[in-house]
Amino acid sequence: MTLLVISPDYASHLLPLATLATAWADAGDRVVVATGPATDAIVRRFGFEREDLRLGRGSNPGVIRAEDQPRGEDDALRGFFEATRRGAVPTLTFQADARGNDLLWEPLRVARDVRDVVERVGPDHVVVDHLAFGARLGLSGTGVSHADVVLGHPSALTVGDEVYGLPPAWPNRLQPDLDALAHLRRRCEIVRDAFTDQWNAVLSALDPSATASEDAFAETGDVLLLNYPAELHPPERTALLPHHAFLGSSVRTEEPDAEVEDWLARDDAPVAYVSLGSFLSVRGDVLARIAEALAGLDVRVALASGSTPREELGPLPPSWLVRPELPQVTLLGRAALAVSHGGNNSVTEAMAAGVPMLLLPLSTDQFAGAAALEEAGLGEAHDPNGATVDDLRHAARRLLHLAPEAASRLSRLSADLNRTPGAQRAYRAVTGAAGPAADVVATTGR
Repeated sequence: MTLLVISPDYASHLLPLATLATAWADAGDRVVVATGPATDAIVRRFGFEREDLRLGRGSNPGVIRAEDQPRGEDDALRGFFEATRRGAVPTLTFQADARGNDLLWEPLRVARDVRDVVERVGPDHVVVDHLAFGARLGLSGTGVSHADVVLGHPSALTVGDEVYGLPPAWPNRLQPDLDALAHLRRRCEIVRDAFTDQWNAVLSALDPSATASEDAFAETGDVLLLNYPAELHPPERTALLPHHAFLGSSVRTEEPDAEVEDWLARDDAPVAYVSLGSFLSVRGDVLARIAEALAGLDVRVALASGSTPREELGPLPPSWLVRPELPQVTLLGRAALAVSHGGNNSVTEAMAAGVPMLLLPLSTDQFAGAAALEEAGLGEAHDPNGATVDDLRHAARRLLHLAPEAASRLSRLSADLNRTPGAQRAYRAVTGAAGPAADVVATTGR
């Protein structure tokens, strides 16, 4: 058989998708990844074939910098970064206003390019990133059965009366003003309606007989794959999801890193792993406060500085490991604490490793994800713009000494996620046949 994976040209998207595809490769199947050139090295590292497919203006092979992006995308990134400094609602408003150009970039061309890729590859199964709306239009508009993967918090697929871009839940210390939330909701509704009109216009051009969508953000493929633990998802929301499977996490195998292994072997003191992801590492002010907070604790720190120069982080203990990029899965496997922006890769990989999280959510689904971890007692969220060094130090100390009940819950969740990895769950849900050592995964209908 042949699996076609369709991914934006971003490492943070491709890595979990490629990890899911390893179940097909392990079963002896051919895997072809349709993505852009920036992530070609990642595709080759997994041993897969690549079809060239451009789904958006920007790209990110690991650490994103505005100056490396094409004209237009660079200013959009700078605007986004500046919005994060003004707070949650301004950031979400900025993202809502950019949504049409961001998620439906040249949609008819993208849809037709996807159709052409499918004709060349001739796949038996297709797995596509849920946020690749143009690609999903190409598949739906030409009648190609496919599974789409929500790589963020499950609220990326709206259900019930939810509006895309408005978090359905907020962490305790990040409760926006009600008037500001009402304004954000109205803005998201306007964007939703315009986005849906654009979706329907392209869908009609591809298939004049197709049924128009009422909400393009609620559309999904034949199977919905959620890269998220079912245990953290409210049962009442789960009941509203279409045919789906929770994958838990997509923890990848990383290549050995001699410097990291040597650093880990030097000392057995607790390790705190810090990363704000490939985009938000630009917030050097937040990273600097995190570093100052952790410097007052009895921990060794591995800090992925991303696009922030090391000198902007202030004086750091010589025992710390600081690099622009670090092997996250490897370090989480030895960590006692993870400090993160709450991106889905960071959250699910930390849960698989059984590591409590100190979260500083900055955008999109990170707020709902942080709220879910707080509700489960497995993490603590703080305002990235308002939390003081003392706030962060006290929070880190609490999480390093997690209450026994919460520690037990986290250990059970970790064991479950590792018992049946996400790749095996995806293989089962898409093919209907058990992959190597796969357990059965139940899915439900709407």
